[in-house]
Amino acid sequence: MVRNTKQIVLDFITFPLRAFTIFENNRWGLSSLRTERFDYVSREVRGYCLDVGCGKQNLFISKVLNNNGKGIDVYKYEGLTDENIVTDMTKFPFENSSFKTVTFIANINHIPKPKRDAELAEAYRVLENGGNIVVTMGSAIAEVLVHKVVWLSDKLFKTNVDMDTERGMEEDEEYYLTDKEIISRLKTAGFKNIRKKYFYTQWGLNHLFIGEKL
Repeated sequence: MVRNTKQIVLDFITFPLRAFTIFENNRWGLSSLRTERFDYVSREVRGYCLDVGCGKQNLFISKVLNNNGKGIDVYKYEGLTDENIVTDMTKFPFENSSFKTVTFIANINHIPKPKRDAELAEAYRVLENGGNIVVTMGSAIAEVLVHKVVWLSDKLFKTNVDMDTERGMEEDEEYYLTDKEIISRLKTAGFKNIRKKYFYTQWGLNHLFIGEKL
């Protein structure tokens, strides 16, 4: 799913079309927003990876990383097995230093607020020294707008793209987190060298954070 230069340029030019047509898979020679996120994140993965909140089919691990890792979630989406389900995300079922990278792809805002620090502390615990965490988050406007557009699209076209509606959002979840909160919580968990990278083919409306366990 790593895009070449030609695909990246095409995706940049067609971003508004891709953002508002909300297709899950690549279409018309264009990358879906999901493929785009996976591409940006995969470039930061350093080795055996834990994908937290893996979602339907455990796609990032199974397709993008060719099963070089584990995917976990609290909800049994389509394509997940009992092995993928962790009911208490403040206690990962893995030994210390089990992974080289931990990813939170478009879902850290869905961790209930009182559990965010504990879950990120677990991400830190299961990482090897020299490992990294990768967290993606869109801008406030983009996150709220996309959630509303996806919800409306599902209603109109009887699709099932919106995983938040399928699972249901808890009271302490949010549509987005500010950069300040994400950075602060990563620091609290112990991560160092935290930096931000924009998704330029999404016109800077989406981005990721990388932190390291030194």
